[in-house]
Amino acid sequence: MILTLNYTGSEGHHLIALLPANPGNPALCLGLSQTSEVAPGSPTCGPFGENEVYTESNGTVVNGTRAPFGNAIGTTAYFYNYGNSVYSSLQASLNYTGKHASLLAGYTYGKSIDNASSFQEQLYPYNYNLRRSISSFDLRQSLVASYRYELPFDQFLAANRYTEGWSLTGITRFSTGVPVTLFDFNDNSLIGSGNNGVNGIGADMPNFTPGPLEINHNPCNAQPYFNTSLFQIAPLGSPGDAKRRFFYGPGIENWDMALLKTISFRESRSLELRLETFNTFNHAQFDGASSVNGNITSSTFGQVVSAASPRIAQLAAKFSF
Repeated sequence: MILTLNYTGSEGHHLIALLPANPGNPALCLGLSQTSEVAPGSPTCGPFGENEVYTESNGTVVNGTRAPFGNAIGTTAYFYNYGNSVYSSLQASLNYTGKHASLLAGYTYGKSIDNASSFQEQLYPYNYNLRRSISSFDLRQSLVASYRYELPFDQFLAANRYTEGWSLTGITRFSTGVPVTLFDFNDNSLIGSGNNGVNGIGADMPNFTPGPLEINHNPCNAQPYFNTSLFQIAPLGSPGDAKRRFFYGPGIENWDMALLKTISFRESRSLELRLETFNTFNHAQFDGASSVNGNITSSTFGQVVSAASPRIAQLAAKFSF
């Protein structure tokens, strides 16, 4: 038996991230958001109004609120090396090989932080680290074990081709869930960083009032996964003060197992029969980056909206010669 312990850490600098290249100016838009601030017949500025043409009360024409390229370009983004990340973890592994059984298990306790986990997540153009939070793929704890056990039927019954060659194998995984990603499609930040064909999530976030999250540890009850009353639409001109991610979704408890029977005919010929099951105990798995809806503009905000596949079983045979 071999037990190993180690620390693993890394930092990432100058990572490619998506940055709005022609954002709206929130202060300029707010200065045109009231009817008293614009000329009669002119629209007032608000969410998704970055490309409108406004006339101030003094007659000055404002050709949109975007800069530096103005309305001619509209919504676009740069790929810039402004991304950064950090990862730290304690890792342990156990390796055992016996006469009739073997086990390989690995455990990780770690944390990954970044300011954008993918190209779908734009940086806030006026503060690149405003959305710095735990990574979308972060798993705080993960335990994975693979094993094989030779079933000793031949020790209790007569040793023959019917009692020999039986074994049980499997891979078992227990882990915390991935973080819940929050976002807001309302454009209350007034920068117009919504979906532009590359990114699926803009820079807007809801506001967060500190309080108990009341995580629902039994998602099967169809109740909200967290306390949604702590989150509100951000006021106009504000990007929202909630972190993009700061708590975790449902975890994983999964068993994939197989029952094997090997029949030897001659020294070089054998037949292996396999009954394989995935999610063997049919445990409801609500894991995944999109399993909990973090869109505050959605009617299902805070709900568990997807699940992994139920139990799957299959039979297989392999003839070796």
